Amino acid sequence: MALVACGALATHAAAAAARHTPPLPVDVHPLPPLLHNHPERIAGEVEAVVDRLAGRYDRVAVGYADCGTYGALDALCARRGVARLPGLHCYDLYAGEARVAALLEEEPGTYLLTDFLVRSFDRTVWAELGLDRYPGLRDDYFGHYTRCVWLAQEPDDPELTALALRAAGRLGLALQVERTGTAGLDDALARLVLGP
Repeated sequence: MALVACGALATHAAAAAARHTPPLPVDVHPLPPLLHNHPERIAGEVEAVVDRLAGRYDRVAVGYADCGTYGALDALCARRGVARLPGLHCYDLYAGEARVAALLEEEPGTYLLTDFLVRSFDRTVWAELGLDRYPGLRDDYFGHYTRCVWLAQEPDDPELTALALRAAGRLGLALQVERTGTAGLDDALARLVLGP
């Protein structure tokens, strides 16, 4: 099976497939994670890869949550007869929809990080938003946020912890660590590959 995956999930999805007993027969085909800055393009990019892979695999699935496409990925999946990972965002895959909803209800000004965002923060957030060139924009972008929550797949990694603290500090926010691990993604991927 081929998995057309969000670049922010691709490495974790491949590791989840390898961790499964027995390993899941999945070839991961990642798309650039910066597509999240243009969610209106995600469905079209996914469909182009689905077309390219047609006939090469017995099944193709989509390794994205909705990711801000407002149903465009679901429409693509229905039209092409492919399934996708559940949830509105990858945050749901790590922490669960109920836990993410509770975090946001508890503190609506919550900025969420995953391990991927922690590792790539300087490139995918700071530079992409122009904050490396115009640091004064930080308050324009993040002035209404009140905390930063790291949904930590690897919470005991000292390098990731330092990067998470640095990212929150650059945003001027306190860091809260929510230990999620990878079980949510592991289970969702197994259901996608093996069926209900």
